[in-house]
Amino acid sequence: MSASSEQARPIVEAIGLTKDFSDFWMRSKARAVDGIDFEIREREIFGLLGPNGSGKSTTIKLILGLLRRSRGKLSVFGRDPGDVSVKSRIGYLPEESYLYRFLNPRETLEYYAKLFGQRRSIRRERVDELLEMVGLQHVTHRAVGEFSKGMARRLGLAQALINDPEFLILDEPTSGLDPIGTHQVKELLIELGRRGKTILLSSHLLADVEDVCTRMVILYGGRIRAQGTAGELLSDTDHTVIRLPKLRAATIGRIDELVRREEGVAVESVQPARQRLEEFFMGLVAKAQAEQAATSGALQGGQTARFLGGGAEPATQSEGRELVEDLKRGDDRPAAATAVKTAANPTPQQDVLAELSGAPASKPASTPAPSTASVAPSASAPTSTQAAEAAAAKQPAPNAAGKDVDRSIIEGLLGDQRDGSSGKRD
Repeated sequence: MSASSEQARPIVEAIGLTKDFSDFWMRSKARAVDGIDFEIREREIFGLLGPNGSGKSTTIKLILGLLRRSRGKLSVFGRDPGDVSVKSRIGYLPEESYLYRFLNPRETLEYYAKLFGQRRSIRRERVDELLEMVGLQHVTHRAVGEFSKGMARRLGLAQALINDPEFLILDEPTSGLDPIGTHQVKELLIELGRRGKTILLSSHLLADVEDVCTRMVILYGGRIRAQGTAGELLSDTDHTVIRLPKLRAATIGRIDELVRREEGVAVESVQPARQRLEEFFMGLVAKAQAEQAATSGALQGGQTARFLGGGAEPATQSEGRELVEDLKRGDDRPAAATAVKTAANPTPQQDVLAELSGAPASKPASTPAPSTASVAPSASAPTSTQAAEAAAAKQPAPNAAGKDVDRSIIEGLLGDQRDGSSGKRD
């Protein structure tokens, strides 16, 4: 284990972590996690292994703050798991992908990006990159409810990465994926590890963890049975493997004689070299894709999204570019236009006077833009009450004798307004 890995600060630290599930009477029914100690260091891929019911998912929920520990200590980024400030730094893919079935992939990722408060240009760029990365760029028009489990799993992985998390938690990420998706997820995890991400991978598929994890913990019955690096846990000190090109039988016989003479042991077995099934399968898929064979399923996917770790545009530059775009799309009318619009619209007092006097309400007129002098306030400018009186005086009476309108009502309204204004001044 390297010294730099030893000195890296822990992202997660658990000491004596215990979780009991109780019944209604607070009697302990099951102990899912039983006094475990571990830490997840910065920039490492950490494996959480164990059979079903060993406490893997419970441990993850404790780290996320979805469950409260019964005993022990647990910190995430040096804080309590329930601290809201750490949530934006975590990406989480649960064991089952819970997505809105009537949204399409683009709408789904846009929704989660908005929850993190991302600006429009950043959302658009990240969504495009993630859809291409998980191989769903050609099905963005389809509702998520039409997806197979493997395709929904790919979208769930993209959702977990939309906020460019420092700490990524994946609970059975390859569940439901075909061999192409499984291979791609493992390659993605290795690439994210190179870019400095800290990853917690929980799985009961041993080969997946062995291929990508730098350190691992094996749980059984809620307790840690073993932990360490893959090399430390899997090294076999009783055997030696020598890999050679294909040999003739006579050569193998002479090697066996030499080993017997020098070491006093015999060659235990000689087997022809075999491909791994994953390598054979991926070769067939690559051949079919080279022949441009049609498929309605998910594609192999593109490169790792640029914003995940290195190579991403700094947030300040992207936000600055978005601000410039917003200003370009904004309203270019001068500020005086607002004043013109306000002046052209009738005031509530004028509408009341017009209605009481029987005259039609005045309509906004397309008045030419006023000069600077007309917009600027003047000490001799009439008040709103005086303007209302002048407008009322200019309204033609519908009846010369004034039989239909009682002018005292209007005068009373204006008088009340003047009294209120004078009261405020006093």
